[in-house]
Amino acid sequence: MSGLDTDGLSVTYSSDRTGSPDLRLIHYNDVYHVEYASPSLPALWHSSKYFYVEPDLQSPLAFAGQPEILTFFSGDAFNPSIESTITKGRHMVPFLNTVGTDVACVGNHDLDFGVPQFRHLASQCHFPWLLANVIDPALGDDIPIADSGKTCMLTSSNGFKIGVLGLGEREWYAFFNIHMSYFFLIFVDLDFRLGTINALPPDLIYKSASQTALKLAKQLREEGADLVVAVTHQREPNDYKLANNLSPDLVDIILGGHDHFYAHSVVNGIHVIRSGTDFKQLSYIEAFRKPDGLSGWDFNITRRDVVRSIPEDPDTVAMVSRLTSSLKAKLDKPIGFTVSPLDGRFSTVRQRESNLGNFVCDLMRFYYAADCAMMAGGTIRGDQIYPPGILKLKDLLNCFPFEDPVVLLRLSGHALLAALENGVSQLPALEGRFSQVSNISYGFKLNAPSGSRITFARVGGEPIDLQRNYVLATRGYMARGKDGFSSLLIESEGGEVEELVSEENGVLISTILRQYFLSLKVLGKWNRWSASLRRHWGTVHRSLHGEGWLKPPSANTSPNCEMKTPGKRLKGRPTLQRTSRAAYYYGRFPEEVDQDKENQDPIEDESNGNAMDSDSDEDPDILTSSRPITNYVTQPAQSSADEEHRLQIARRVIRKWMRHAGLQSHLLNTMDGEGEFTPAWTSGISPRLEGRIVQEE
Repeated sequence: MSGLDTDGLSVTYSSDRTGSPDLRLIHYNDVYHVEYASPSLPALWHSSKYFYVEPDLQSPLAFAGQPEILTFFSGDAFNPSIESTITKGRHMVPFLNTVGTDVACVGNHDLDFGVPQFRHLASQCHFPWLLANVIDPALGDDIPIADSGKTCMLTSSNGFKIGVLGLGEREWYAFFNIHMSYFFLIFVDLDFRLGTINALPPDLIYKSASQTALKLAKQLREEGADLVVAVTHQREPNDYKLANNLSPDLVDIILGGHDHFYAHSVVNGIHVIRSGTDFKQLSYIEAFRKPDGLSGWDFNITRRDVVRSIPEDPDTVAMVSRLTSSLKAKLDKPIGFTVSPLDGRFSTVRQRESNLGNFVCDLMRFYYAADCAMMAGGTIRGDQIYPPGILKLKDLLNCFPFEDPVVLLRLSGHALLAALENGVSQLPALEGRFSQVSNISYGFKLNAPSGSRITFARVGGEPIDLQRNYVLATRGYMARGKDGFSSLLIESEGGEVEELVSEENGVLISTILRQYFLSLKVLGKWNRWSASLRRHWGTVHRSLHGEGWLKPPSANTSPNCEMKTPGKRLKGRPTLQRTSRAAYYYGRFPEEVDQDKENQDPIEDESNGNAMDSDSDEDPDILTSSRPITNYVTQPAQSSADEEHRLQIARRVIRKWMRHAGLQSHLLNTMDGEGEFTPAWTSGISPRLEGRIVQEE
């Protein structure tokens, strides 16, 4: 790979073969977002950087005389993401085409918006989508779902034939039919478990991935394939099982997806690769024919991490800008503040207790006044730690993009225990079914047989009574038996669980979170708080904050101000008084004092306009006025100086709001005696780990 920028390159596997390879391949999988997951993160990755990498790998200067690259994608692009909630996956088509994809395997989330939408999107792609082992009888005899292909034959620029077959796993297929008289699912294999797709056609037939691969690989060899590639969308253990049931003379390499990490193994002589997620990584593969007439291939495999030093591709930057420009104003709106880091990493939420999972589950429980709450860890999609500071609507939707609401169920303790067993049944695999909980505590043994791993389970500190009924707040997705939660299946879907609040009447997790943060704002309470909302959110706050999870910006409280605490109310709207020298602190960055203006009244003159409106759901700005006001939180960070400038502007706006609202400096919290103040409604959450989930030896 001489001549190529080496930033982010690392050798995954080397056969010690050098010189010009016979084939050059690129593999990637599970791409959801086309720009940074959160502006608060370092600029480690971006689709525009990824799109700089592939042309770099195809550079005629660096790879003169070598075969052209073939690109393989292992599924999941059309959902979930912030963008897909609006575009239903349409936004990903140009990215998949531009990256030069030659063939793709259908992923479970590619079908989230239904088979017709997937077929529409697939028809616009410049490459075939494969999925050989899920058959839809409604389309004809032995026809895969969505009329996907089973195999395809690619021809390299130097004449080699590459046979490709596409496979999915049993676990992510499920059946959905509104006519309950047809509520059944046909599988060729007997070990059926409900999977993780929201809605599929009825009567699907799942065929063994191994048996399907054996048959199709032989056909591809007979058709003259020099190299046979299996592109799959299944968990790593299932790819290992597939490799053990095959042989290198049938399949040379398995390029997998569905897992969101980078990994490589050689199993039964077959290379098995998964290449990360979200344009953060890719695999560059050089294939050499074995020497001396031997059959088979030698591989050099290089991992490419899309690191900060990689330039951005200008055309992709423009494409991303066109896509996101109409969304930015609302998505960049600040909706809350966190004092503690919020752990939403897949490696956390899918195998152990998370403080973010605790907070969201508690909020679900108190919102619905339930006995307990349970949320599959796969609900949390941010895959990052959200640092202390401002949380934007973009962060919230990125972390909780799914469209199924929170529902309320009445179920037996036996069903609740079975749901907890399902949550830990697939560990150590990072399955989305691992359960985050509220008012539930449980322990499990990883080395115990699946289905009998729970060692203890309590609700409200008491052992679960298998005969008692409990009221559970959970996702509608789980109440439809998805992800193996068959014990939560509601009566209308053929189960035995009573549904108290249905999906039709439920509220999205993202909406509950947004309402919660809005409820913290004193300004919102003054202008828009009805008696019913006061009762509802008063109960939520007393319950939630009684645990100490609402942390004010400062422990020091002015003696002249009564902070809003559980069970207390503000004594009334303060009178309007002005101060000439007060700097009010908003956000997590300290204000630098401008010495040239130290003696100048920081509050804007009345001539700048008096028409100030309250914060609202509809308005993406913090405040509005008769003059345009720059809101620092709606602009991408460019430098520390630019960010500080925007902060100073925001503080001036806050001062003016406070003057019109009648707030005074002595009515607010001081910050370390520096003369800076924080309005009460910027209080930040501070969730913590509490030992709700215990892994026992």
